Amino acid sequence: MTIIADSGSTKTTWMEVESGNKIVTEGLNPYFSTDEAFLAACTTVRQQFSILNSQFSFFFYGAGCGNTKQQKRVTALITKAFGSNNVSVETDMLGACRAVSGDEASLVGILGTGSNACYYNGQKIEYQPLSTGYILGDHGSANHIGRRLLQDYLSGSMPNNLIEKFQKAYPMTYPEFMDAVYHQPNPNRFLASLARFAVENINDDYCSSEILINLYEWYNYQIDSLRKVSHCDVLNVVGGFAAQIRHLLDIVAKDKGLTIKNVAADPIDGLREYHLKHITL
Repeated sequence: MTIIADSGSTKTTWMEVESGNKIVTEGLNPYFSTDEAFLAACTTVRQQFSILNSQFSFFFYGAGCGNTKQQKRVTALITKAFGSNNVSVETDMLGACRAVSGDEASLVGILGTGSNACYYNGQKIEYQPLSTGYILGDHGSANHIGRRLLQDYLSGSMPNNLIEKFQKAYPMTYPEFMDAVYHQPNPNRFLASLARFAVENINDDYCSSEILINLYEWYNYQIDSLRKVSHCDVLNVVGGFAAQIRHLLDIVAKDKGLTIKNVAADPIDGLREYHLKHITL
């Protein structure tokens, strides 16, 4: 048996490769999730997949797993929860590459709660800009756009017709917004949830322009440097947010001379195809 997991900051999708059965638990980013949260999710997976022994391989692709210390921590937690020594923990970026590019070289981006990008040569990640996290980075992501919307709403610079809509969509007071951003767990997840407003009102000029501005920032901070070192003009993207704003993503790609081949809301099916094709642990 082979189990794969793709984990972002919002959700984790787990799948038995052979059967294709899958379940979804909360997002497990080691920078935000406790050991208890990891172990609880793993317990749910063991019960749902009826895992009774340790004779299986496990591949966990997760946000926040690029740091060696966190990678070791996640490996230890999964090993403890499942009792298997065949555990491989990789970044969600590598999972995205394998899911949408397989064995082909391309630029690969993630646009979900957070954002990232790399150049994948068909076997491994060859170039990847430094990720600066949800406060300093995440340009183009749902988190970044949600933050911009909230800034404009609280400052009163959002168009008047949308301020009333935003109030109805998120009936929170100023102190409640501040508490959610600065004191509650997973502030990146909360900010990303606000991006739904831009998607739901995407035909409004303000909302579409806010998304486009953020996508161009993502290109400037991440994609442009990768193109220069890789000389690659093919882009594949993973992320639920990317799938929702595909037509705006196409506008930026066309303007910048990029060819977008694949956009996958969830990489898990592509990862299954990759693991069925390749030798696992």
